[in-house]
Amino acid sequence: MPTTPRPEPSPQERADRLKERVYVTFAALAVVLTLRSHGEVSAGVAATTLAITVGGTLLAVLLADVVAHLAVHASLPSPAEARHMVAVCTGALGVLVLPMIFLGVAGGGGWTVDAALQASTIALVVSLGVVARIAVRRLPIPKAQRLLVLVTVVALGFAVVALELLAHG
Repeated sequence: MPTTPRPEPSPQERADRLKERVYVTFAALAVVLTLRSHGEVSAGVAATTLAITVGGTLLAVLLADVVAHLAVHASLPSPAEARHMVAVCTGALGVLVLPMIFLGVAGGGGWTVDAALQASTIALVVSLGVVARIAVRRLPIPKAQRLLVLVTVVALGFAVVALELLAHG
């Protein structure tokens, strides 16, 4: 049975997806950094804490989108709008893939939990860089300026990580 090709996402839909990935990545980073600062924790506890936090964050984002839609449009989201809202939230779950794999390796005894959390921190920071790269690649400015924007975004990401580390001692 032939399938109808999906329409290309609009610029706003692409922006929504990137924005949620950034939010969820920072939420995951906060959890990973907090877990690292609290010493001994099992891989299972770390994975559960991370999954619950990210799941809660995404549910909060979905609720915020629905409430904002109700307030602005005085109606429920259309089926297409609701699908988009859910797709944005479920798409952001991709942030969890590598940290969960790393924690699974730790749970199996291949790594320490601290090594898995450190690898997760690196993967999440790299993920922010990738999202920033996707965001700046279409800017109609010279390459040098795009690079400057990318470096600035990544530097701000590192500043957020530094503040989280400072907050968690």
